[in-house]
Amino acid sequence: MEIGKVIRANRKKKNMTQEEMANRLGVTAPAVNKWEMGNSMPDILLLAPIARLLGITVDELLSFREELTAEEINGFIWELDARMKDEPFDQVFLWAKTRLEEYPGCYQLIWQTAVVLDAGIRIRQVADPEKYDGYIGSWYARALESGDETVRVNAAGSLFAFRMRRGEYDKAQSCLACISDQNPDKKRKQAMLYEKTGQTEEAYRAYEELLFSFYGNIMLVLNNIYMLDVERQDWERAEMLAGKQAEAARLFEMGRYNEVSPGLNLAVVRKDVEATRAIVGEMLAGIGNMGSYRGSLLYEHMKFKESRKEFAEGVRNNLTERFRDEETFGYMKEDRAWQELVGEESRGRGTEDGAETLF
Repeated sequence: MEIGKVIRANRKKKNMTQEEMANRLGVTAPAVNKWEMGNSMPDILLLAPIARLLGITVDELLSFREELTAEEINGFIWELDARMKDEPFDQVFLWAKTRLEEYPGCYQLIWQTAVVLDAGIRIRQVADPEKYDGYIGSWYARALESGDETVRVNAAGSLFAFRMRRGEYDKAQSCLACISDQNPDKKRKQAMLYEKTGQTEEAYRAYEELLFSFYGNIMLVLNNIYMLDVERQDWERAEMLAGKQAEAARLFEMGRYNEVSPGLNLAVVRKDVEATRAIVGEMLAGIGNMGSYRGSLLYEHMKFKESRKEFAEGVRNNLTERFRDEETFGYMKEDRAWQELVGEESRGRGTEDGAETLF
């Protein structure tokens, strides 16, 4: 970060105007403005007074030690880990603390150092962990200020676990605000909080909602890979992926319709008459039980909307119309059992007494 941006950010933290800062330093307000805009630099003799006024170090002011490369951070963590094995913990801690003071703006380093030391306290069963807890917690909190979302989320997760171990559930709850609602780990952590605070029903429901959403995501990914294999005509892999989708549907208790339907695309591409007829037959037979997961113990605490009869009828009508599409299923038109299955014959000729056909 450029010095002007550092001055501006820290001046605002102090709720200080440019004019107030100028008066305290014995310069003009336009001079401060030029520093912050990057049009000029403060005189070297002003660096220490500026840092004192803003409550930061000269290193922070100059951003001299703000960032390290990934290699430098890894090297530091490797050395910290090596020291942890050979030296007394208090000595290692002091070494790490001194090094972090040299890099107050390197949030990745701050977070990773806190993780290693935090784990070291537990693994080595340090006799007086509370002696170090204040530092560990403050370092995790510092890392939440990072402009890197990955560092922020990781730090929030570490601080959450830190608070949970200490039984500070209110503070643990506040950590979740730093994690996006779209991140499934947030719901898992919320469920853990429910569990620890005696909200058992809410914990069950949150865990089950995660399972349910995982199924949808798993099926989307498996299907995308499956379609790539079909496009490449890698039939062996495609068949394996269709089988994995069927296994997932069974594992998550999603009903027979969802177990058999993944294989239909492959049967169509291969123009496999028997496989197509068998799969479509099971799909149509399974429409009425598409919502059978509602009765599964896996989702016992979830609340689902009741399935309406009209929904099943709509699905059946849409599917049969799709199965009559000659461009896709033309290879099936000579199969008598197929015609009866999708209602082709009755649709085509009607009935002598004028009664409505099924499709």
